[in-house]
Amino acid sequence: MIAPADRLGNVKEYYFSKKLREVARLKSEGHPIINMGIGSPDLPPHQDVIDALNTVSQLPTAHGYQSYQGIPELREAIADFYKKNYGVSLSPTNEILPMMGSKEAIMHISLAYLNPGDKVLIPNPGYPTYSSVTELVGAKAVFYDLKGENQWLPDFDQLETLASTGIKLMWLNYPHMPTGANASIQTLEKLVAFANRHQILLVNDNPYSFILTKKPVSILAVDGAKDIALELNSLSKTFNMPGWRVGMLCGQPSYVQEVLKVKSNMDSGMFLGIQKGAVAALKLDKSWFEAMDTIYQKRREAVWKLADRVGAICERESSGMFVWAKLADQTDPMSLVNKLLYENHIFITPGDVFGSNGLGYIRFSLCVPENLIQEAFDRVNSSWTK
Repeated sequence: MIAPADRLGNVKEYYFSKKLREVARLKSEGHPIINMGIGSPDLPPHQDVIDALNTVSQLPTAHGYQSYQGIPELREAIADFYKKNYGVSLSPTNEILPMMGSKEAIMHISLAYLNPGDKVLIPNPGYPTYSSVTELVGAKAVFYDLKGENQWLPDFDQLETLASTGIKLMWLNYPHMPTGANASIQTLEKLVAFANRHQILLVNDNPYSFILTKKPVSILAVDGAKDIALELNSLSKTFNMPGWRVGMLCGQPSYVQEVLKVKSNMDSGMFLGIQKGAVAALKLDKSWFEAMDTIYQKRREAVWKLADRVGAICERESSGMFVWAKLADQTDPMSLVNKLLYENHIFITPGDVFGSNGLGYIRFSLCVPENLIQEAFDRVNSSWTK
């Protein structure tokens, strides 16, 4: 056997990569699994998006390499989208870099800015990719606490203590995954001030700001944020395009340029048809968001009912496409998750896969048709006793 690189020593296979193989196995054995574990939108993109892809795909000139920075029309559409929805002005020339999804951007930013041994602030609970990529580039993960008693917002006293040890980069994610917590513009202002004070590159991962939110917020709307902050965004959740792999990095030109150095050595541009489809998505009006929210709100109410039936208390003042729920103290989350999977054929996620502060919680995805959520409730209702 050839030994793998040392960098893999602290990196585990992504939880959902491993768990979905088990779900697939159960399905292949004939079990009618209802997958409420992952946030992969089951609804299609708008027809305009599909039409744009189909039209461009027929052009004989559409199949060559594309610019590493994306076509000007896509960058202009992103700039217009940010101005209209967040009130943020971005230059399409040098403050926007289209990406092949946020996960790619997390890796590219880390490669661009982190040296071995650099310390990175990562939310607990939070998206596991932040910590795994940090480990892959040889940097050191330093976790900051998010807790229910503080509305899943950072404890600034703790941040000051951690910053005193020397921090290079901080990952931020609001609306938050997995809890659905929102950060006010005042909280984002405090975070920008904190990052400026300690010269920490602050990166806000912002893919959920149009799903069951009262008002979309961008960290770049904070005065002075561009001096110290970058923002990632994505079309995956907002426009039902997860498999298209379209995201964006936004920020001041000097930061974007450093990330471009990495990206230009990693891929050869995004297919033109996908870029044109993304342009069509970004031009959709508010009726698209309203229609999606109507569907997700009905699904969320059905999931609240299901969560209550299994003895979980939901976070109801939340955004995004998940329901985060706290279990009774005596309930073991993994036992509950396995019971639902193997007895009721319902797949949900234990909260501690997102970090130790997720212990005692479970997460449901809203990317499931309402009739299947009702079926899940019926399965539990007919076989469980509280």
